[in-house]
Amino acid sequence: MPDSKRFPVEAFEDVLSANDAHAAGYAGSDLTGRAARGLAIVTCIDSRIDPLSVVGMQPGDVKILRNAGARVTDDVQRTLLLATYLLGVTRILVMPHTDCRMVGSSEAAIHGTIRAEYGVDTRSIEFRTSDDVDASLGLDVVRVRANPLLPPGTKVGGAIYDVHTGRLRPIEV
Repeated sequence: MPDSKRFPVEAFEDVLSANDAHAAGYAGSDLTGRAARGLAIVTCIDSRIDPLSVVGMQPGDVKILRNAGARVTDDVQRTLLLATYLLGVTRILVMPHTDCRMVGSSEAAIHGTIRAEYGVDTRSIEFRTSDDVDASLGLDVVRVRANPLLPPGTKVGGAIYDVHTGRLRPIEV
């Protein structure tokens, strides 16, 4: 039986090797933990999205929150509160994307797929799938705007990132 407390070096050899190369040329950073451009982005875990590049910013400019489907969950709300009060965030962009696995599949279908293919019953978890990315984005923007604990004047917007064109499409809510 493998030691569950041991770091699985073999599974992360590429990561550790790349980090060695990174650290060898690393000159340190004078960045703080604050969002230098006052922006937080809530986006998806999809690896086709490079949030900093999408909005033309650099490390240190933006706080990035990622989850499957770019949904505004309780944990996202918690993190946004911390970011606005402690880390210089004054603007929040909720940014889901086109061609997302969480859009167009029902909760039941996702749970069914996982159960059929892996034998795991995930029904105790809400995946927050959506039939319509515009509608779910609108709901999530309203959810953030309605948070009574956000500092007054915090600007909240929503835009859908097109993974095929690289363009953002702002939505009205």
